[in-house]
Amino acid sequence: MLDSLTSRLTGIFDRLRGYGRLTEENIVEALREVRVALLEADVNFKVVKSFVDRVREKAVGQDVFKSLTPGQQVVKVVRDELVELLGGSGHRLAMAPHPPTVIMLIGLQGSGKTTSAAKLARHFQKQGQHPILAAADIYRPAAIEQLKTLGAQLGVTVVGEAGQKPLEICARARDEAARRGLSPLILDTAGRLHIDEEMLDEVRVIKKEVAPHHVLLVVDAMTGQDAVTVAEKFNAAVGIDAVILTKLDGDARGGAALSVRAVTGRPIAFVGVGEKA
Repeated sequence: MLDSLTSRLTGIFDRLRGYGRLTEENIVEALREVRVALLEADVNFKVVKSFVDRVREKAVGQDVFKSLTPGQQVVKVVRDELVELLGGSGHRLAMAPHPPTVIMLIGLQGSGKTTSAAKLARHFQKQGQHPILAAADIYRPAAIEQLKTLGAQLGVTVVGEAGQKPLEICARARDEAARRGLSPLILDTAGRLHIDEEMLDEVRVIKKEVAPHHVLLVVDAMTGQDAVTVAEKFNAAVGIDAVILTKLDGDARGGAALSVRAVTGRPIAFVGVGEKA
């Protein structure tokens, strides 16, 4: 997914490192290539402009030119800014002092929420925790059955039955998690093909009544710039804490990973590849 972008940036960096002395013209030319590479990777135009401006401001400083390895210094500036663009060195979901920690997944239909819920459960199992899942997507055909199948494969309890209301399912799952000492509780909420007020109202009510500790937006990386629009709208309407970027093994060019973080100010907490939990 990001292989093409990585390859192009590596080539630019190698040339910079090869300069014995570095001029401002060398840096400007390299940043022009970086800009084109990011745009062709489907990174948001405003994000690219802001990124290049920050790098130029830091890279053209006297400390860089006076360095014994100016090319390496510029590469470090670009790398540090890329890391910051993705949300820093890492984002960990803090566990609540009094379990269960409640993690709510929201997003459009087809973004990969149900698979991501199971993958999160597996992730926390590996950390020695005892997760529980709530199947609150009552609209998509077979969504509850899908999560129950995945839960059974992992040995994780799944709360939710057809005919129940989403809020009822989430509240019952929270009560069962507290009673049995299970944590975290992962809520798989319903999506729609498009953002609409009915969906937003439903997730807002669940957020208010169940009070999740973390609201994670699940975004399909293959939707490119649409992923940025979706993230902006959900963040404005519901409020999100972090993002799960899915389908990074597809044909996506990777720009969504860089753009979503920059536009929303929220970190990429997890990335997903493949269908297996």
